[in-house]
Amino acid sequence: MADRGCPLQPLPLPAEVRESLAELELELSEGDITQKGYEKKRAKLLARYIPLIQGVDASLQAEPRIPGPSQTMAAAPKQQKPRPTNSRDERFRSDVHTEAVQAALAKYKERKMPLPSKRRSILVHSSVETCTPPDTSSASEDEGSLRRPGRLTSTPLQSHSSVEPWLDRVIQGSSTSSSASSTSSHPGGRPAAALAGLVAHAHIADLHSAPPDVTTGLVEYSHCERPQPASVRGVPRGCSGRLLDTSGGVPVNSRVSSKIQQLLNTLKRPKRPPLKEFFVDDMEELLEVQQPDPNQPKPEGSQMVVLKGEPLSLGTPWPPSLLAALQRWGTMQPKAPCLTALDTTGKAVYTLTYGKLWSRSLKLAYTLLNKLTSKNEPLLKPGDRVALVFPNSDPVMFMVAFYGCLLAELVPVPIEVPLTKKDAGSQQIGFLLGSCGVTLALTTDACQKGLPKAQTGEVATFKGWPPLNWLVIDGKHLTKPPKDWHPLAQDEGAGTAYIEYKTSKEGSTVGVTVSHASLLAQCRALTQACGYLEAETLTNVLDFKRDAGLWHGVLTSVMNKMHVISIPYALMKVNPLSWIQKVCLYKAQTALVKSRDMHWSLLAQRGQRDVSLSSLRMLIVADGANPWSISSCDAFLNVFQSRGLRPEVICPCASSPEALTVAIRRPPDLGGPPPRKAVLSMNGLSYGVIRVDTEEKLSVLTVQDVGQVMPGANICVVKIDGAPYLCKTDEVGEICVDSNATGTAYYGLLGITKNVFETVPVTAGGAPISDRPFTRTGLLGFIGPDNLVFIVGKLDGLMVVGVRRHNADDIVATALAVEPMKFVYRGRIAVFSVRVLHDDRIVLVAEQRPDASEEDSFQWMSRVLQAIDSIHQVGVYCLALVPANTLPKAPLGGVHVSEAKQRFLEGMLHPCNVLMCPHTCVTNLPKPRQKQPEVGPASMIVGNLVAGKRIAQASGRELAHLEDSDQARKFLFLPDVLQWRAHTTPDHPLFLLLNAKGTVTSTATCVQLHRKAERVAAALTEKARLSIGDHVALVYPPGVDLIAAFYGCLYCGCVPVTVRPPHPQNLATTLPTVKMIVEVSKSACVLTTQAIMRLLKSKEAAATVDVRTWPTILDTDDIPKKKVANVFRPPSPDVLAYLDFSVSTTGILAGVKMSHAATSALCRSIKLQCELYPSRQIAICLDPYCGLGFALWCLCSVYSGHQSVLVPPLELESNVSLWLSAVSQYKARVTFCSYSVMEMCTKGLGAQTGVLRMKGVNLSCVRTCMVVAEERPRIALTQSFSKLFKDLGLPARAVSTTFGCRVNVAICLQIWVSSPHNATGYYTVHGEEALHADHFSARLSFGDTQTIWARTGYLGFLRRTELTDASGERHDALYVVGSLDETLELRGMRYHPIDIETSVIRAHRSIAECAVFTWTNLLVVVVELDGLEQDALDLVALVTNVVLEEHHLVVGVVVIVDPGVIPINSRGEKQRMHLRDGFLADQLDPIYVAYNM
Repeated sequence: MADRGCPLQPLPLPAEVRESLAELELELSEGDITQKGYEKKRAKLLARYIPLIQGVDASLQAEPRIPGPSQTMAAAPKQQKPRPTNSRDERFRSDVHTEAVQAALAKYKERKMPLPSKRRSILVHSSVETCTPPDTSSASEDEGSLRRPGRLTSTPLQSHSSVEPWLDRVIQGSSTSSSASSTSSHPGGRPAAALAGLVAHAHIADLHSAPPDVTTGLVEYSHCERPQPASVRGVPRGCSGRLLDTSGGVPVNSRVSSKIQQLLNTLKRPKRPPLKEFFVDDMEELLEVQQPDPNQPKPEGSQMVVLKGEPLSLGTPWPPSLLAALQRWGTMQPKAPCLTALDTTGKAVYTLTYGKLWSRSLKLAYTLLNKLTSKNEPLLKPGDRVALVFPNSDPVMFMVAFYGCLLAELVPVPIEVPLTKKDAGSQQIGFLLGSCGVTLALTTDACQKGLPKAQTGEVATFKGWPPLNWLVIDGKHLTKPPKDWHPLAQDEGAGTAYIEYKTSKEGSTVGVTVSHASLLAQCRALTQACGYLEAETLTNVLDFKRDAGLWHGVLTSVMNKMHVISIPYALMKVNPLSWIQKVCLYKAQTALVKSRDMHWSLLAQRGQRDVSLSSLRMLIVADGANPWSISSCDAFLNVFQSRGLRPEVICPCASSPEALTVAIRRPPDLGGPPPRKAVLSMNGLSYGVIRVDTEEKLSVLTVQDVGQVMPGANICVVKIDGAPYLCKTDEVGEICVDSNATGTAYYGLLGITKNVFETVPVTAGGAPISDRPFTRTGLLGFIGPDNLVFIVGKLDGLMVVGVRRHNADDIVATALAVEPMKFVYRGRIAVFSVRVLHDDRIVLVAEQRPDASEEDSFQWMSRVLQAIDSIHQVGVYCLALVPANTLPKAPLGGVHVSEAKQRFLEGMLHPCNVLMCPHTCVTNLPKPRQKQPEVGPASMIVGNLVAGKRIAQASGRELAHLEDSDQARKFLFLPDVLQWRAHTTPDHPLFLLLNAKGTVTSTATCVQLHRKAERVAAALTEKARLSIGDHVALVYPPGVDLIAAFYGCLYCGCVPVTVRPPHPQNLATTLPTVKMIVEVSKSACVLTTQAIMRLLKSKEAAATVDVRTWPTILDTDDIPKKKVANVFRPPSPDVLAYLDFSVSTTGILAGVKMSHAATSALCRSIKLQCELYPSRQIAICLDPYCGLGFALWCLCSVYSGHQSVLVPPLELESNVSLWLSAVSQYKARVTFCSYSVMEMCTKGLGAQTGVLRMKGVNLSCVRTCMVVAEERPRIALTQSFSKLFKDLGLPARAVSTTFGCRVNVAICLQIWVSSPHNATGYYTVHGEEALHADHFSARLSFGDTQTIWARTGYLGFLRRTELTDASGERHDALYVVGSLDETLELRGMRYHPIDIETSVIRAHRSIAECAVFTWTNLLVVVVELDGLEQDALDLVALVTNVVLEEHHLVVGVVVIVDPGVIPINSRGEKQRMHLRDGFLADQLDPIYVAYNM
C-alpha cells in the first residue's frame, strides 16, 4: 500500500517495532500523549528503517508512518466512547481515498479565503493561547502515507523548522497585512492580529495580481492614525483601526477591505461557465436550467435481465412456522442454550435456555390476553400493536417479549428507549406509535425506573407520543397459565408478524410491516444462504431489535436452535475486542458485525496474543453495502489472518428495512464465487454510469461485492427517476427485489406503500417484466460479473445537484480524509442537501474537536472545499462546524442526519463556524438584465402615447377656487396671518405642549406667540445685528420656544433653519451633524436655550468639533420684552421663507428652499385635506425639524387657527401611552405620528389595552390617524396597530398614510409632481455636490411640455380605485414603491432594500431588524440578533437561503450585530448609508461577519 507511486522502498518492519507503533497509536487515539510526543517517539522508532533522503529537511523525515494496517487506526463516529477521541469513522476509511484527497489538495496552491470575523465573546477559544509557533514536526498531509520527495506539502507555514523566522513573520504580518482572522473586533483589543497576520502574510503572494476594478488604488497608510473626517453621517460607535482610502474616497478599514478584496479575488476566477448574455423575460422569471453536457458519459450496455436466485431447497424438513420451532425446542430440548447475555465487563450474566424462553413467552402471552382489562373489557385483542421498549443491554427480556407477543397474536413494534424528553427523532417515533394505535408498552423493571418521570411518578408523556400503559414483564409480574391453556397463534399467512421502524431521509418515521409468511421465508432463506446448522454458536454485535441483528440473532437462530452470544454496545465501548474474545471463547462458527466493530478491534488489538478466529466459518459484515466498508475488511484481514482468520470467511451483505436481506456473500464451501472489487470513476457514477477508472486514480470509488441474490428471490435494477424502466448493464439504478421474504407495507400508508412495495419494472418498450410486483430496496447499485451484486450508495443519501448525483457517504469520506487525525471530533460529520432555488444544495456539518482554534477551523474548511471540488467536482453550499458532542445522536451514538438537517433549517444548530459558498454553487440564477442605454423613459412614454396609452397622471383638488381669493392673497405670508390672529382672536389657544406625565408644560395663544416672536426679532436685529435675508439656525428641543423663534425670524426678514439639538449622551455622533447643517446653511447666528448653549460650548463638545468656529450663539430664555418697529413684509411671494434640512435615508444632507408662496400653498392644501379650522384640536407626535413634521408643528396651526396638542416623540420612551392618552383626553379628530411612534405603541402597549381601557382611554373620536413617512407605507405595522387598538374604539379605517418627500412635503416611474407648494430648489446637497436642478424643473419631453414638474426621486404608480372623490370622480390612489436613491442595482435590476429586508426578517424569529446595502457589487445584509450570541451563526445560512429563494440574489456578506446598531432617523427610517459607512470604518462591533464565497 505504501509503495503506490512511491520512489522509496521502505524496509519491512520487525514485529516488535510494529507492536510498539500500535501501542503508540492507541495512546495517541486515547489522548494519553500529545500529537507532538507521539511524533517524537514514532520518529525514534522508525529512524533506523528509513532510507535517508538527500536534501530533505530533517523535520520532514520524522514524518513517515509504517505501511500496512496500523495506519488505519481511527475511530468511528457512532460511539460516545471514552476511547479514541481524535480518530475518524472507519466506515469511511480508505487509504486509496486518503491518498487521492491529499494528492488533490497538493494540486491546489493554498488559496486563502476571507475569514469571517467573530466577536471575542463568542469565540470557543481566545486566539491568544493559540499563538504558539507552528508545530514543525506535524505534517499536514495524510498521516497514512510516507512523505515523498517532490510532493507538495499542503501548508506553506510548516516548512520552517526554526522559531525565529516564524516570530519574524508574525511581526511583519501584523504590520503589513490585513488581519485575516480578525477574531476580535473591539477597538484596541487585537492580540489575535498577530496570528492572523501570520496567515495573511503567508498567503499574500497568492492573491491574484490583477485586483478587481472596484477597489483599485488602495493606499496602505503606515502607522500614523488618521483622524476620522467629521462625517455627515452619524457614526454608531467609537471609531477604531487604521483607515485606508479607496478611490471613491470612502474611509475603509484595512481589515474589511482586504477581506472583501480576497473574496473578490476568489470570485474573479469563474468556476462555472459564464452566463448567457440576454435575459429572457417570460411570463415568469426563468431560472437558468442547467443544460446537459454533451460530453457526459452515457450508458452503452444492453438492457439488463432479471437475476434469479437459487430456489429455496425443498428437501430440507423446515419447521412449519417459527413458533412451531420454538415449541419443539422448548419442549423437547429445554436445556439447550438459546441466548447468553453479557454485562459491561464482558461476564456472562445469564443464559436463556429454549425451555425458559418457551415457558416465559407462554406466561407473558397468557398475561397479555387474560390479565389486562380496561372497564371490564380485555385491553388487547389479537392483531393489536404493542410497543417493545428494551435497552440494548437486555436481549433476554426482549426475546421473551417478542415471542410472547407472537404467541398472543399481538404485533410487536420494537423501538428505542426514550432517554430524555427531547431525544432526536423521538416525536416521529411517537407519531408512528400513534398511527399504529399502540396503547401498551412492554419493558423491564430496571428500564422503567430509568425512564423520565412526570411529577406524579408515572412515566412522563413524551412529545408527540400517544398515552401509553406501561407493563413491566419481569417474572414476578406475570401470571402462570393454567395447564389446559394453549395459545391460538396462527403464525402463517399474510397476517402481520411484527413492525420494524425506519427513519426516512426527511426525518419522518414509518413502520415496515413484516407478515408471518415473510418472516418464515426470511428465516429459511438466511438459513440456506448462511448454511446455518442446528446448535451452532453465533456472536452478535448488532442491535437485536431491528435489521440483521433481529433477523439473524432473534428469529433465524430460534429456527435452527442456535446459541447466540449477544455483545451489548456498552461493552464494545469499553472493550472493542470483546466480540473477538467471545468468538474465541465459545468457538463461535459465525459472527455478525459492522465494519466499525472491525475497525475498533484493530485499534485495540495490541497484546492480544492468544485470540484465535479459526473457528469462524462466516464473519457477516452487516453494512457491507456501505461503499467504504471495504477498507475495514481488508485491514481486519491483514491483521487477523495470522490469528486463524481465513480470507473467504469475510461475508459482506446488503439489506434494507423494506426488502430485508437483499444479498449476501457466501463462502466457497456454500457455492459462492470468488469475491470481486470494482474501481469506479466517481465522475461516471455522478452521471449514473459505471466506468472502470483508468486515468486519474484521484476521484475513484473502490467497492466490494455484497455477494449473490438471496435464495428464492429475483433482482433487477431500475431507473431512479420516473417510471421503473430496467437499467442497462453499465448503469447505476435502484435495486428491486421480488421475493416472499420482503416486508409487505408501510403501516397505514397506502400511497407510498404502492410505490415501494408494488413496483412493476418495465422494459424499454414498456412491457412488464413479471406478473409479480417487486419491492424497491432504496439501495443504488448494479449487477457485476459472476452475477454478484455491487452497491454504490443509498437513495436516502442521494443528492442531485444540477444533473449530477452525489452520495452523502462519499462526501463524508472525502471530508474525513482531509487531515484525518486532527480536526473532526470522533469523525462525527453529517452531509445532507437542502432545496434552495429549485436545486439540491450540499450542506456539510462537522463536530470540531474542543481544542481546535479558529485558524485550524478555517484551514480545515478551506481544504475540505478544495478536496470535494477536486474529487467530486461539486461545490459545497454551506460548511458548518459545531462544538463537540452537539450534533443530534442516533440511538447507537451515530449522527442523526435528518434531525441535524431539521435543526439547520430551523436555525437551531448553533454552529461555531460557518462558511457559505453560494457564489460558486448557485449556477441557475436568472440571467442578468442588460441595460439598454438608448431607450430612455421619454421614448417609452412616446411609444405608449403612439400606441394610444394614457400616461399615469392624477390631480388633487384645485386650491385657488375653493377659497375667497382676497383672503388667499391676504394670507400669502405667514407673519401676516399670525398678526391678524393676534389682533382678531388674541386669546385663542394655538399650542399645548405635554411632558411625559401628560401634564401641560407650556401653552401659547395667538397673542402670546406674536409677542414672543416680536421679542426674538428684536434680539436678532439689535443683539446679533442681523440683516434681512441672513440665515439663522434654530437649535431647540421640541416645544413652543422653537415655534416662537421661527416666527421671530420671519418677523425680521431672516431665514430660519430648524436643527435637531445634539444628544448630550452621544455628542460624538450627533454634534457633527448640527455643526454641518449650521455650516452648510451658512447660518449667521444660532438661536437656542441656555442649556443647549452651554452644551455647544462645553469641553465635551470641544472634543468633537472646534467650538471657536460657531457663529454668534443667542439664548432666547431671558430676552427683554421689546417690540419691533415694523414686521418685515417680503417684496414678492417667491422670496425664501425657510430652509428645510434633513439627512435622507441614503445619508445625503440636503436643504430644500421653501418660498413664502410654497409655504402658504402647503398650509392651504393640508388645511383642505384634513378639514382644519379654529374649533378643531389635532394631536401631533412628530419631530418638528423637517418635512411634514415641521410643517404640522410650526406652520399649520398659525395658518388654520386650530389648536395643536404637541407630544414630543422622545417623551414616549418613558411613557409609551402618552400619545394615545392625549388623543383620547383632547378628543382629537385628527392625529399625526411617525412609524417609529406607531411601532413603539404596538410593541409597548400590546398587552396593556385592558389597563388603558380601565384608565378611560377611548379612541373612538379619531377620524384620521395619519402616519407621516418618506418611504413605502409599512402595511403590516399599520394593520397590527389598527387591530390592536380596535379594542379602545379606534375606527377600522382611521389609520392612513401620508407620503412626503423633501421636494414636495405633502404628496400623498418616478413620481413627478406639479403643484404650487413644490419647493423652489435645493439649497445645497451635501454629499453629492451635483445640484439636482432637474429635480425641481423637469419638463416632460412629450405632450404638455410647459408645466414645470418636480421629480420626487420616488418610484411609484397611480391606480384608479373604486372610491369616489368630492367631485364624484373616481379617486386616483398613489402607490409608493420606494426611493430611487435607495434602490440597489444588482444583476442589471433594481431592488428596493425594504423588500429584501422583509424577507430576511421572516427568516428566523431571532432577527429583530435588518438593513441591506451594496458594496462593490456585493449585497451586504446586516441583521440585528435578538437572542443569544452563540445562536448568531444560525442566521447566516437562513438569510442566504431566503434572499436566494425570494429575490434570486446571492448575499455577499452577512453581518450580525446587537439590537439597536442599525441607525434609525427621527422619522423611524433606516439610515442605510450611515450603516454602510460604519461597516466600512469597522465601527459596528459585529458579533459575526460571514463572507459568502
